[in-house]
This record gives sequence, structure tokens and C-alpha cells, in this order.
Amino acid sequence: FMQDSEGAQAMIAAMDEAGVERAWVFGLPVMKKWQAEAPRRPRYYLGDEAPLYYYSATDDIVAQAVLSLPEEQQARLQPFISGFNPTDMHAAEQVESLIERYPGLWQGIGEILTRHDQLTALTEGETPRANHPALMKVYAMAGRYDLPVLLHSNLTSLREETPIYLGELEEALSEHPETRFLLAHAGTSGGVEERQAPLGTLPPILRALLSRYENLYIDLSWSVKDHYLIDDGVPSKEWLALIREFPDRFTLGTDLVGHFDSMEKVLGEYEPLLEALPKKVAEQLSHGNADALVPRKGAVKLP
Repeated sequence: FMQDSEGAQAMIAAMDEAGVERAWVFGLPVMKKWQAEAPRRPRYYLGDEAPLYYYSATDDIVAQAVLSLPEEQQARLQPFISGFNPTDMHAAEQVESLIERYPGLWQGIGEILTRHDQLTALTEGETPRANHPALMKVYAMAGRYDLPVLLHSNLTSLREETPIYLGELEEALSEHPETRFLLAHAGTSGGVEERQAPLGTLPPILRALLSRYENLYIDLSWSVKDHYLIDDGVPSKEWLALIREFPDRFTLGTDLVGHFDSMEKVLGEYEPLLEALPKKVAEQLSHGNADALVPRKGAVKLP
């Protein structure tokens, strides 16, 4: 949240060590403000009460980092556009201007941060939501460019035990069937899961969504791994059944932010899940589905 990073070479080195062939890469769309009265420079977005603001330079940082690599290493990274305000009606135009500025580079949009508990509360301006009119324009544009959208939209809040934000997600999915959506962390977050019991209805909710919307895919990184998928090294039978039922609709990720030395450890924690699945399904989950979601070539400005 300070826009600090170990850099592209460090990421490639971590990928080599972890046995990762390709990775999606994007910047954090927000920056933590360092207020004058703060006793020290903040190290994290929850370090003090100062707000966060949208930081559009993050996309140029990502682009320059990727383009600084040798071509064979560039080919291993699939950059996404993220540095726009999801409540700004200019957002779609901003995304398209980045496609024009870096033709052939971008292969997706996101992670778009909408409902995200404390992070949303600390971010300046209007509350972002999955069905905001500004994002509806972005989704339509993503469909035209054949770019997947990685969307963070918590299904509920810190205090509610029912999926109060589900309708916002469904409106986005239903109105843009031509656009592929990947729901970050299966609609969960660490903040929510640390404050209440895991949402017992999450697998049935996801099953219903996946049945209803062919354009929806589910990311199993971060909070969903620790709170739902695996308990003390044992994978959940309910989640294994869900993944087998929709083998081409789930992806894995690290959700690492700027520092990559834990990549091998984070991915290794998925081994019990992968080993409990049929080989073909495990291959789809570990890399095949993510590869299929992105276009073969980066976007070029449409006429």
C-alpha cells in the first residue's frame, strides 16, 4: 500500500524457485496517505487512521517493470490494469488510454477493489460496489477487448452473516454475459473471516452462481484458503466436490503484495487440495484455467 516492491527480477526469481511458469501481475490501485501529524511513515493501510486514495501511476509502474525484462521473461507475466477509481465515470476511458499507451501489453483488468471491509472504509470518496455505473462501463469495455476482470467484492460485511452484497455482484454478471469475471478470494476477505465464523452457505452460494452465470470464475487465493479450503492440512470435502463439479471455473493465486520470498511456501499450502483432486482437475486448477482466461495476446486499441 506504499507502492513499494522488490521488483520484477525478484518476482521472476521467486517464480523460478516455486516452479511457477506464468503469473498475472498488477499494481495496488490505492496508496496510503502519509499525513503530516503521523508519528511515523505508515507501513500498512491499517497502520493509522489516515485515508487511502486511488493511485493511477501503479499501472505505469507495472508496465515499466514488465517491459524492463528480457522478452522471454516478459512472456511469463500477464499484466492487468488496476489503477483507476471504480466510482469515476471516466474509468473506462482511462483503461482504454492505457491500452493505447502500451499496445499489446495488457491481458486483463483488476484487481478491482469494491466491497473490502476496512480498506473500503479508509479509501477516500464514494463507496465502490460491483454494480456501480462506472464499473458497468469498464465491464462492457473489457468484453469488447476480450479482457478478463478480476473483481474483489466481499459477499458480506464485517458484522453481517448473510451475503448482503450478493445482489451487486449478480447485477454485474447478468448485465455483462460477454465479459469473463474472476471473483477474488471467492467473495471473502481476511477482515471478515477473522471477525465472524466462516459463511456456512458459501459453497451453495457459489454453486448457484456458477450454475447461473457461465461468465463467472472463482479465485481461491488468500483468505478462502485458510478459512474454507483446508483445515490443519486436510482439504474440505464440500469444496473438493464443488471444484470437481466445475473443474474449469477455479484458479489458484498467491495474492502477494510487493514481496515474493514466500511464494513457494504459499503455493505449497495448496498441495493437500491438489493431491485430493483428479490429476486433470488439479492441472486445470493450478494453471490451466488461469491460462484459458487471458487472451493469447495483449490488447490493442480498437478502431
